[in-house]
Amino acid sequence: MKKKILIVGGTGFIGYHVAKRSKSKNWDVTIISQKKPKILRKIKNVKYLKCDISKKKQVTKTLERKNFHYIVNLGGYVDHSNKRKTYLSHYNGCKNLADHFSKKAIRSFIQIGSGGEYGNLKSPHYETSKCNPKSIYSKAKYLSTKYLIKLYKKKKFPCTIFRLYQVYGPKQDLNRFISITVSNCLKNKKFPSSEGKQFRDFTYINDVVDAIFKAFENAGAKGEVFNIGTGKPLRIKDTIKNIQKACKGGLPMFGKIQLRKEENIKTYPNIEKAKKIIKWKPKISFLKGIIYTIKSYEK
Repeated sequence: MKKKILIVGGTGFIGYHVAKRSKSKNWDVTIISQKKPKILRKIKNVKYLKCDISKKKQVTKTLERKNFHYIVNLGGYVDHSNKRKTYLSHYNGCKNLADHFSKKAIRSFIQIGSGGEYGNLKSPHYETSKCNPKSIYSKAKYLSTKYLIKLYKKKKFPCTIFRLYQVYGPKQDLNRFISITVSNCLKNKKFPSSEGKQFRDFTYINDVVDAIFKAFENAGAKGEVFNIGTGKPLRIKDTIKNIQKACKGGLPMFGKIQLRKEENIKTYPNIEKAKKIIKWKPKISFLKGIIYTIKSYEK
């Protein structure tokens, strides 16, 4: 029997790559989103369903007669300027999905959380560290984590929460640091930047997808939170210079962008728990990941 996967928010960057991996395994793939996929992320032989997951009745109506082995929740508004929509789509959306699937026989529910759940905590972040999220998005993610853990303790709901850091790779929208920088450098354009003193943890998309698939059938992953990153932060200035070198172009204007108030200078996770329990570790170095990303732009 074919394995069935539901990818909520599957028309986005990470969802696209989870769907591609699922199709390569000959799985039956269904995607839920409020929007149709962009042409660059359209996949053949995938079912696309429209649903606002923040509305419980819509979730029930859309999914009541459907069964899946695995669910990956990437749903929620990407534009966080509307605080109400951000909160409802990320927290209520997760809650509605979890409540629905807690009544069904599923093997795994993967919730995509955020390193932002830790707030301004000093790095490295550990899964046992006290969370203090600052933004409405991070707060919604943290409340989702708490709700899922509670549901696991109460009903053994097979959930796993991944706190991701900066994910990059092919097919990413041009609204993220790496994708914007690569695009500007390939076009040999001038572009504004901070002084580049910050340190961030960048994870290549294939490594993130590997972690998701490793967790699906791992009993030890159920009811657990995992940090997914490299554990090796890179200085932003060095990161830009490495991209410049790989692209053979780009004119960054360092110091043109001011740091945000209370911005963390260094943010990265400890990933030992993921290594130990789900036997996962990142395989793609930053430089190799950037080369793969550049090649995808040149196609």
